[in-house]
Amino acid sequence: MENLTISVEDNPDPKEIRAVISQILEYNNNHQKQEDVAYPLVILIRNTKGEIFGGLVGETHWGWLFVSHLWVAEALRGQRYGTQLMLKAEHEAKQRGCSHVYLDTFSFQALGFYESLGYQKFGILKDYPPGHQRYFLQKEI
Repeated sequence: MENLTISVEDNPDPKEIRAVISQILEYNNNHQKQEDVAYPLVILIRNTKGEIFGGLVGETHWGWLFVSHLWVAEALRGQRYGTQLMLKAEHEAKQRGCSHVYLDTFSFQALGFYESLGYQKFGILKDYPPGHQRYFLQKEI
C-alpha cells in the first residue's frame, strides 16, 4: 500500500461515511457474540391533535440502553413527565434484554434530575462547552 494520502473531507459522500462505518461494524461483529445492531427507541408525549410536547430518543445495543435525547416542553416541566419518559424507556430496555442505561448531560441541563433517578457519574469533560461540563452517567436497571 503505497501512495496513500490522508485528507480532511468537509463534504464527504454519504457512501464514504458508510464505507468506514461498515468496516468498524464488521470488525465488531467478529469480536462479539451478538450482531452490532442498535435498535431505536422513541417515546413521545402527544396531545389529542398529535402535537409533540416531549420525548425520549435512544437505542438499545449489546444489553445497554443509550438515551441520546430527552426533552419536555417548558409548560410541562416539573410535572414528572421526564421521569415517566425515563421509566418507560428503562422498562422497554428491560423488555429488550438490557440491564444498564447510559446517557450524557451538560451542567446547564439535567444532572440533578438524572441523579435523582439513580444515575451515577462515570465521567466528566471539563470546560465542554467552555464554562460548563459534560457529564456521563450510567445506571443498572
